[in-house]
Amino acid sequence: VQLQASGGGLVQPGGSLRLSCATSGFPLDYYAIGWFRQAPGKEREPVSCISAGDGTTNYADSVKDRFSISKDIAKSTVYLQMDNLKPEDTAVYYCNAQRGFNNYWGQGTLVTVSS
Repeated sequence: VQLQASGGGLVQPGGSLRLSCATSGFPLDYYAIGWFRQAPGKEREPVSCISAGDGTTNYADSVKDRFSISKDIAKSTVYLQMDNLKPEDTAVYYCNAQRGFNNYWGQGTLVTVSS
């Protein structure tokens, strides 16, 4: 089982980034996928998730209307489109796959929002 997050980088406030979570070793459509983030000195927090099957999405209040999660089953990849980025979005972003007792984490990708 692997989850490979990518797409982070340095962006100015108001800019956009798209994170990707490439998965392998499990059937993506049967798992809920979540994006989490951890800022320096803070605890990891949920950002967004997309359900197995019908792909129902949820967002933290802090990113609602700015971030969008989606999945491409054929590519076994989940995306997080981040628009209108703010300095407080600076964090290491992680993707997570969960189904029942199975809970998998990928390595993080760093997003830095700064002018």
